[in-house]
Amino acid sequence: MHSMDNYYVSKLLPLMAESGMTVISNPLINITLQGRHDTFPKRRGLTRVKEMQAQGITVGWGQDCVLDPWYSLGTADMLDVAFMGLHVAQMTHPDEMARCFTMVTENNARIMGLEGYGLKVGDKANLVVLDAANTTEALRLRADRLFVVSKGRIVSQKPRDDARLSLPGRPASVRRRHIL
Repeated sequence: MHSMDNYYVSKLLPLMAESGMTVISNPLINITLQGRHDTFPKRRGLTRVKEMQAQGITVGWGQDCVLDPWYSLGTADMLDVAFMGLHVAQMTHPDEMARCFTMVTENNARIMGLEGYGLKVGDKANLVVLDAANTTEALRLRADRLFVVSKGRIVSQKPRDDARLSLPGRPASVRRRHIL
C-alpha cells in the first residue's frame, strides 16, 4: 500500500475498515527489501500505518523473517520491531509511541485471536516484565526483560543491568533508566 496511488488508497481504506480487516506490518523486512532495485528516490515499503489507524483499522507490528534469506538480521524481538516501526512510520509523539507498544502487545494478540490475554483476573499469566517505567521508556531503551512468565511460572529472569562506575565523586552505580 506504500506505493499505491493516493486516490486509490482513499477509496480502499474505508472498505478495509468496513470489512473488519486487520493488518500486521513488518517494518524491518519491508524497509530492507522493498524498493531495493529503485533508483532515487527509493521507496521504503512501509504501509500506511497511521492512515489505517485513523480509519479504525487494527494494526500490529510484526516480524516474519528470522534468520532467513530475505532478512538474516531478524531476532523476533518485538521491542526492536516497534522501535524501528515508530521511526519509519514517523510515530514519535508520546501518544503514537504508546500506540506502537500496543501494536506489538494487545493489537497483535487481538489480531491472532488469543484468549485470556492481558492483566486481568483469570487471564493466563503469560507476560514479560520489562525494566522500564512506561511504554515510551520500554521502546526507547528496548528495555531488559527482567522476568518472563509462562502460565504463571517464571521461566526466565535476568538481573538489572546497572552500570558500575569508577569515577571520583560519582555514584558507584547508575541505572540506564530515566525515572519520570
